[in-house]
Amino acid sequence: MIDFTFYSPTEFVFGRETETKAGELAKQYGAGKVMIVYGGGSAVKSGLLDRVKQSLDAAGISHCELGGVQPNPTDKKVYEGIALAKAEEVDFMLAVGGGSVIDTAKSIACGVKYDGDFWDFYVGKAPITAALPVGVVLTIPAAGSEGSGNAVITNEQTQQKLGMGHPMLLRPKFSILNPALTMTLPAWHTASGVCDMMVHILERYFSNTQNTEISDRLCEGVLMAIISEARKVMQNPQDYDARANVMWSGMVAHNGTCGVGREEDWSGHQMEHEISAVYDVTHGAGLAVVTPAYMTFMAAHNPRRMVQFAERVFGVPANFGTEEEVALEGIRLFKQFLHDDLKLPVTLDDLLPSLTRQQIEEAIPVFVEHLHKNKGQRFGAFYPLTPEVSTEIYRLALK
Repeated sequence: MIDFTFYSPTEFVFGRETETKAGELAKQYGAGKVMIVYGGGSAVKSGLLDRVKQSLDAAGISHCELGGVQPNPTDKKVYEGIALAKAEEVDFMLAVGGGSVIDTAKSIACGVKYDGDFWDFYVGKAPITAALPVGVVLTIPAAGSEGSGNAVITNEQTQQKLGMGHPMLLRPKFSILNPALTMTLPAWHTASGVCDMMVHILERYFSNTQNTEISDRLCEGVLMAIISEARKVMQNPQDYDARANVMWSGMVAHNGTCGVGREEDWSGHQMEHEISAVYDVTHGAGLAVVTPAYMTFMAAHNPRRMVQFAERVFGVPANFGTEEEVALEGIRLFKQFLHDDLKLPVTLDDLLPSLTRQQIEEAIPVFVEHLHKNKGQRFGAFYPLTPEVSTEIYRLALK
């Protein structure tokens, strides 16, 4: 285990009708004027947005709104939000939605406090030194942004989908999690969220750091819980307890707990970002395609973690075969869960049904070019990804 500093100050308020506490929590954390950031019409149609505004009104907190955040959020909405926040003299951001909304709110929060272009934070031109405080009312368990200091935004002009973060300044001050709000989610969004949170764990689990038994077991235990509870949710979307377990798993998967003391990787996420940056696919669905392909490559080139995953998470016996055979069986069972239980695509053909196989094959060099332009010609902590390796992994996703 390597040395680490872990800081996770977010206050989590979990349970039924907890969105009615948004006002008192915002006041507790010093809000004077709040910008409410939300996505499409669901927050409005469900009455959630009204309940949040009523709570703010009751606490004596004025507010303005920024709606219309789309999945795979872009820089355009961030620029709009920064301008509005400055004009309205906002001092607190309140995200009502899922990861796209939260990441947009975080980007606005640091952009307001910066004289330059907020995109500088994403391309490494400037460090984040100040940000407005952020609060969250979570509606989609997936990204884990309600408990992390990270955010991901797509630049529409350059088609770059990049991440940035600050472990202190961008962690939400509070996050409200009401599992009942997730009961009306379409099965697709639920399933994609489940895959996203699982891969957040796997990106930490795929590590060459030795003697990490505590975080290994945390990763494996949460993965097994997600698999069990996700099956229940897919069979009965009204199962509150299963929804509650999935919702909390999404936070645990990405607040850093599962990664302390180990070198993390995130190559799979970077590879998926290039697909969704170009074709605007659902992030979790893209991960359902890329991650098994990445794992299949690693079964032959760095199998130790793949073997441990197969044995501990999916119960593949050690005497099943060679190390590679054990690893591949675990990957097969993982893909089976993604495809059969979650009804997600597991090949590029299924993920991009409007494209022919030839068009997909022609797109792979574009993905590879963009990936290594953004991350360098050689990157990856678990196994170094070169253009040749990345090409092979993308091609494994065709199968």
